[in-house]
Amino acid sequence: MLAAELIDPMLPALKPTDSVGQALDWMQEHRVTQLVLTDQNDYRGVVSEELLMDVSDDERSLGDVMRLFEQTFVYEDQHLFEILGLVIQNHMDVVAVLNEGQEFTGTISASELLKQFAQELGVQDAGAILILSLNERDYSMAEISRLIESNNVKVVSSYFSSAAYGMPDKSRLTLKLNRRDITPVISTLERFGYQIEAAFANAPVESIDQERLDSLLRYLNT
Repeated sequence: MLAAELIDPMLPALKPTDSVGQALDWMQEHRVTQLVLTDQNDYRGVVSEELLMDVSDDERSLGDVMRLFEQTFVYEDQHLFEILGLVIQNHMDVVAVLNEGQEFTGTISASELLKQFAQELGVQDAGAILILSLNERDYSMAEISRLIESNNVKVVSSYFSSAAYGMPDKSRLTLKLNRRDITPVISTLERFGYQIEAAFANAPVESIDQERLDSLLRYLNT
């Protein structure tokens, strides 16, 4: 999903002539702590509730108050993952979207961004989560997917976390599957030498190493 598709049309853009009081009212109305400031489609930065609360005069124009992230924005064709990284890195509540001509086209809210990210990962879909601990040299998504799919189970999404320096056996592969009963999957993976670090499911999991898995098994509420 691209930035242009993530724009929230309900979020207003402030103008330099708007007052501090008006900006605070809009933030409260839309349940955000930041809003984008523009001047005739030119992006001017972000104003924050925290800074505006320190302004003693509610009638003071926004053109005279401190702004944040004046050089921080995204383009319409940037991917959701890029935007999410930018938002997290800068602790942003909103991010401005510009077109190729550097014109402001809309605002993305961090809350909506996280919802879309969760949907992309299939977080809301019913199914188990499996975490494998493996050496990086043994990581092959094609091979792991083949073994999982041999049990008529699909990988909805995956996330690979590299090991810290000097700890090659601590890499993790997190898998979201489309089935709740993953006992056959665990048995297959273990038979081929994969180490199951944790399993989260809605159905009881049995494996050839039941005692170890019992201590790791949790249940998701769906």
